[in-house]
Amino acid sequence: MELFLDCLPCLLRQVLEAARMASDDEAVQARIMDDAVATLARHGEFATAPAMAAEMHGLVRRHTGLDDPYAAIKARDVAAALGLVPLLEEFVGVAVDPLAAAVKVSATGNVMDSALFKDLDITAVVRAELERPFAAADLAELRTALAGARTVLVIGDNAGEAVFDTLLLRELAREHEVVFAVRSRPIINDVTADEARAIGVDRYARVVASGCGAPGLILAEADPVFRELFDAVDVVISKGQGNFEALSDAPRDVFFLLKAKCAKIGHALDVPVGAYVLRLHAPTGVVMR
Repeated sequence: MELFLDCLPCLLRQVLEAARMASDDEAVQARIMDDAVATLARHGEFATAPAMAAEMHGLVRRHTGLDDPYAAIKARDVAAALGLVPLLEEFVGVAVDPLAAAVKVSATGNVMDSALFKDLDITAVVRAELERPFAAADLAELRTALAGARTVLVIGDNAGEAVFDTLLLRELAREHEVVFAVRSRPIINDVTADEARAIGVDRYARVVASGCGAPGLILAEADPVFRELFDAVDVVISKGQGNFEALSDAPRDVFFLLKAKCAKIGHALDVPVGAYVLRLHAPTGVVMR
C-alpha cells in the first residue's frame, strides 16, 4: 500500500515519542527531530509507511545508541495481556465455534497498544471489544484454505498482541504445522523472537525472524530463507495494520487480520475506522478494494 500524506504527521509524532523514551536530553531529541523532518521531505522515496518508519526510527538508534526504546512499554503490554489470559480462555472455551472465537481474540489483541497508551481499564476494554463483531470476515474462505492445508504462517504484530495470538496458534496447531514470524530487530512495540518465546508462542508454533526490521513485513527486505517459506506455506495470516500496509500487494493469497485504526486503512478495506477485519487478499480476483 502506498505511503499517504496522512501518514507523515503520525510518523513524526511517533519518532518524537521514541526520542523522548530513548533520551532525556532535549538537544539529542532536537537533533533526532531535525533529521526526521529532513526525512519527511524525502517521503517520495519510500514505497510504504513501514519503510519510512524504519528509516525514521533508525534515527533514534543512531543518535542515542539505544536499540530498543520501547522495551519497557512492551514489557508493560505483555504483562497486561498475560493478566487477561483467563478472560480470553473463557471467551474461546465457551464458544460454539472455537476457531472463529480464537480468530476474534487474535484480532482484538490489536487494541493493546492504543488502550494502554490512553490508560484505559484494559479488562473492560477487551471484554467489550471481544463482543464486537467483524465488519468484514472471510471466515468461510479461511476454513476452506485451512481444510486443505498442512502449513500455516502467522505474521506477528505488536508484543502485547502476541499473547492474544497464542489462542489462535493453539487452535491452528491442532491440525497444522504453524510458524510465527517476528521482526528481526526491535522496532516500535513489535514482537521479536525472544519476546515471542518468553510469551510462550513456541508452545504452538515455530518462531522465525523474517529478516525485516520495519514495522511491517517488507518482502524485498526479508531473509531469502524466510521469503522461500512465505511463498511455500499453504496459508498466510497477517496480523495488524503495519503488515497490511507492507503486504497488501503480496504476490500470493494472504488473510489480513486487523483493526482498521485510520481512515486510509478503513477506506482500503471498505470498513469504518475502528472496525475488525478478516479479509482475504488474492492476487487474481482481489477481494479487498
